[in-house]
Amino acid sequence: MRIGELAERAGTTTRTLRYYEARGLLPARRTGNGYRTYDESDLRLLRQIRTLQDFGFELEETRPFVECLRAGHSEGDACPASLAVYRRKLDELDALIGELQAVRAQIGVRLALAEDPKCELGG
Repeated sequence: MRIGELAERAGTTTRTLRYYEARGLLPARRTGNGYRTYDESDLRLLRQIRTLQDFGFELEETRPFVECLRAGHSEGDACPASLAVYRRKLDELDALIGELQAVRAQIGVRLALAEDPKCELGG
């Protein structure tokens, strides 16, 4: 399939596909007349990238999953490098959750103080 069809099927733009190609995430195959050509495996790569980005992964964090698929695995998270990215992302999320909980607690205290000026911290 050509780039326009792939973009449509993947729900993205041709510009995005060219960017992924430039970053080495999407293979650059060309026909004799210079047109880019893609197949179903490329669509699968794009769907993997899109899913991970929807989860909040940076584009570069998707690379191990793409490489896993390119290596012939049926799932992009079947390789050790992909699992390592998952672990790092979970650690990041846990840290963010902790920070948000601390902020929430501080806001709760401020709200209590604002609603009842007689309310004191710790008392």
